Amino acid sequence: MEHQNVSRIKLADREITLVGTAHISRDSIELVAQTIDLEKPDTVCVELCKPRYDAIRQQSKWQDTDILKVIREKRSGALLSQLIMASMQKKIAQKFNITPGAEMLRAIDRAEANGAELILADREIRITLLRAWRMMGFFNKMKFIPDIILSFFSDEEITEEEIEKLKQQDVLEYTLKTIGEKLPRLKEILIDERDLYLAHTISHAPGARIVAVVGAGHVPGITRHLGEEIDLEALNKIPDKGVWSKYAGWIFSLAIVGIFVAGFFYSGSAASLKMIGWWSAITAFFAGLGALIMLAHPLTIAASALAAPITTLHPLIAAGWVAGLVEATLRKPQVKDFLALPDDIVSVRGFFHNRITRLLLLIAVVNLTTSIGTFLAIPVIMRFL
Repeated sequence: MEHQNVSRIKLADREITLVGTAHISRDSIELVAQTIDLEKPDTVCVELCKPRYDAIRQQSKWQDTDILKVIREKRSGALLSQLIMASMQKKIAQKFNITPGAEMLRAIDRAEANGAELILADREIRITLLRAWRMMGFFNKMKFIPDIILSFFSDEEITEEEIEKLKQQDVLEYTLKTIGEKLPRLKEILIDERDLYLAHTISHAPGARIVAVVGAGHVPGITRHLGEEIDLEALNKIPDKGVWSKYAGWIFSLAIVGIFVAGFFYSGSAASLKMIGWWSAITAFFAGLGALIMLAHPLTIAASALAAPITTLHPLIAAGWVAGLVEATLRKPQVKDFLALPDDIVSVRGFFHNRITRLLLLIAVVNLTTSIGTFLAIPVIMRFL
């Protein structure tokens, strides 16, 4: 079978067939099925990791999510970012009545039908995102976050012709296209490193005949690296936080406490108490304001305001997490929220309507407004020195 998106490679005594796909293309779905049925491979490799495989195979898995555990383990930001990325992809797929990941589902189905072994060939998405986040500098992160948010709110129309052009690149690269142009290091982690990882997994897959279904943007890189010695341990390593990232929170907290102490010694106890009072009032106001903006429960608003003066001085606690835990207790997401999640993430209205995504947004907004209050409070308390 000859096709521009099908590549055949001989590796020792094995034949590897790479099928380059667009993750939201109808043609790709049929190409995958035809190739696997024709080749009748011993093994089918798919560009999925275990969490992504579970996500597309077990749609009901969301119902088992312990949202309180997510907040306690400080994974709310990661979950929110994954939902935003899923939203951008689904918007495109919905426009053309295509299920995201449908070509991977078809590959899994045809592998089972042909008795082929299935290999999940991609690096775990959590590791990829953590490596990308840790390797970005502070200023790059500040550019990255607004671009992600703006891309979510964008209503830019995309034609079917442009969808077919996705066969020339990976979907992650597409959804982060403008960001990747500004941040080449991000592309290296999202695309180039995964080329290496996929090449290693495919090279070591069992069987004499192997079909690998991957995003078309990965095909040149995989082809280049097939058969090479690749250090998987290095690709799976999550970089340690930098020295500044590790200790910045403590340094900041100690600096603020130091200002209070200095106020006591240089300006007297009355001035020191005023500093503490203004600090508490400003941070509490902005934390409560964030919760109010998100129309949180009145007790959540109160808890956010009460927690802020303390959490702003403790780097291991955040007002947003307190707000999230209280709101999740008072307005616990129901089964219907988990069932509606795939549809609700497509629109801004849905994001605010669904209790799960609104809860994640609440945490992010309260943390943001509290941070604003913190930096506004510093010059105010400095006046009492």
